[in-house]
Amino acid sequence: MAIFGRGYDYFLGYALSGGGARGFAHLGTLKVLEQYGLKPDVIAGTSAGALAGVFYADGFHPDEIVELFRKREFREFVSFTIPRTGFLKSTGLHTFLKKNLRARRFEDLQLPFYVVTTDWEKARTVTFSQGNDLVDAVVASCSVPVIFNPQVIDGVPYVDGGILKNFPVTVIREMCRYVVGVNVSLIIPPAEKESIRTMVERTFNLMSNANTLIDKSSCDILIETSGLEKISIFDLHSQNQIMEKGYQTAANTMAEKRSLEIVRRCHRHALLEKKVKARLQMIGSGMTNK
Repeated sequence: MAIFGRGYDYFLGYALSGGGARGFAHLGTLKVLEQYGLKPDVIAGTSAGALAGVFYADGFHPDEIVELFRKREFREFVSFTIPRTGFLKSTGLHTFLKKNLRARRFEDLQLPFYVVTTDWEKARTVTFSQGNDLVDAVVASCSVPVIFNPQVIDGVPYVDGGILKNFPVTVIREMCRYVVGVNVSLIIPPAEKESIRTMVERTFNLMSNANTLIDKSSCDILIETSGLEKISIFDLHSQNQIMEKGYQTAANTMAEKRSLEIVRRCHRHALLEKKVKARLQMIGSGMTNK
């Protein structure tokens, strides 16, 4: 609701980056933001950020989201295939999302949600935010090339959004008064023992970091989770450690003066919005009773 100033579509937006298993740091960050009394009006997510974001937009608490993944193995989300476009099929992830999400369409979510993918054929970023392709879009956003087969939507193959837009701040920047950006994918060091998996992982990490500079500078609050550089994007065993790192980093960033000022402005806006809505309801009730 645009109450004053420029007519933004949303007052507060969250942009969640890709990062594989490091995406559990998003959940620690979301807990801190909730403790500051913040609730986003819109969420944009790429890859792991799309996975965390879709559950949050669906009304799940961060603790509930991590519980869904607890004690799960990476192999539960994939199945092997004859290497043609990828070594693995993400059928398990597709099933997991269908089983646990309450929403079936974007419009069923409690918050507007933007999923960032890459059109493999046209080499362009494509954002999904409407219609029945909710699960397919999230799976596509998580489909790292070579590792996973592309996800086909309406005849078009889509892969991980992190190839061209790993940190989707600019996806919602023009629509929001304030954007909190959470980046969990910092540069990882070379592996001590190289393998096909570690080579693919580092290649994708370097590539995705190269396209985040504009998005980092476009945040009103930038939360970058450090200390996860040596954790593999496929590591589902370090959930608590990753989430705690996200929590600690977010707590430090949100305690800064600039962050606290934005929190105060968000609270003032929420209070004003509540008063305006109440006033409009009173006016509407008065007109109905005449």
